[in-house]
Amino acid sequence: MRGVGYRQSLPIDHPESLQDIELADPVATGRDLLVEVRAVSVNPVDTKVRKRVTPPDGQWQVLGWDAAGVIRAVGAEARLFRPGDRVWYAGDLTRPGTNAQLHLVDEQLVGRMPASLDFAPAAALPLTAITAWEMLFDRLGLVPGKRPTDEILLIVGAAGGVGSIMTQLARRLTSLTVIGTASRPETESWVRAMGGHEVIDHSRPLDEQLRGLGIDRVSHVVSLTHTDLHFAAIAEIIAPQGRFGLIDDPESLDVTLLKRKSVSLHWEFMFTRSMFNTNDRIQQHRLLTEVAELVDAGLVRSTLGDHFGRIDAAGLRRAHALIESGRSMGKIVLEGF
Repeated sequence: MRGVGYRQSLPIDHPESLQDIELADPVATGRDLLVEVRAVSVNPVDTKVRKRVTPPDGQWQVLGWDAAGVIRAVGAEARLFRPGDRVWYAGDLTRPGTNAQLHLVDEQLVGRMPASLDFAPAAALPLTAITAWEMLFDRLGLVPGKRPTDEILLIVGAAGGVGSIMTQLARRLTSLTVIGTASRPETESWVRAMGGHEVIDHSRPLDEQLRGLGIDRVSHVVSLTHTDLHFAAIAEIIAPQGRFGLIDDPESLDVTLLKRKSVSLHWEFMFTRSMFNTNDRIQQHRLLTEVAELVDAGLVRSTLGDHFGRIDAAGLRRAHALIESGRSMGKIVLEGF
């Protein structure tokens, strides 16, 4: 089968940073599904792994942790799906990635694809939807429902992949006031289109802009990027007994800034369940199923921002470069081999 991989960690402008390769066809056993990959999207984790992980000598590292496709075969213990089902998922960081024509994935991490979406827009959502859902409802303890509340959610970096779906989920499933940050006119418009009640500029002081909206404190803050740059401001604007969540990898954080307000800190990593084979890993199957229902009901839309053509090394190098520039909006998708 065809795929894209690398043998050494290189800058993305190097022609060997990602290469078109041939791989052996995998075989489904146990609870695995063998999926014919139709579309993938690219996430910051792809670029981080490419920079940090060098495969053993003579082996290829295949990236990709988002896919939409069709099941070709199922393992003997699989019970949730059949060959021919259209599925979407984000996979397992400890296994080969989705940048290949055929891919093995544990059925407990997989959901049925929304019937209303084609493969490309569907591939934009799984990893970010899982991350956003787990952050909002598993980590921060928010409860879906439209009960009146004066609570406010601030999403720092709301125009990216996770921010785009988190804004939608928070707006559609809760009564929180949702404020996103963006620093360019096009990203501000994007966040508003995703459902943000208000948008402020994270390149300017956050407290001044919030006061301009008549807001002194926010009950919940999620930081999706450059947390180390914004952390002091976040500690100042978050309410006493508030909840703070992050997903990125700051070099250091002075968490003592949260102590006097009794603020709780929550780190979200969507691969935790698969990496540690937790007993509740099937929750990712369930939440992807629920998100698919929200899509089909017209309550949530795809966050596809750019379509970079077919799945090959050239297109993936271009996608990695855009993500590394920090100027991507929504998700970058590639489709077909």
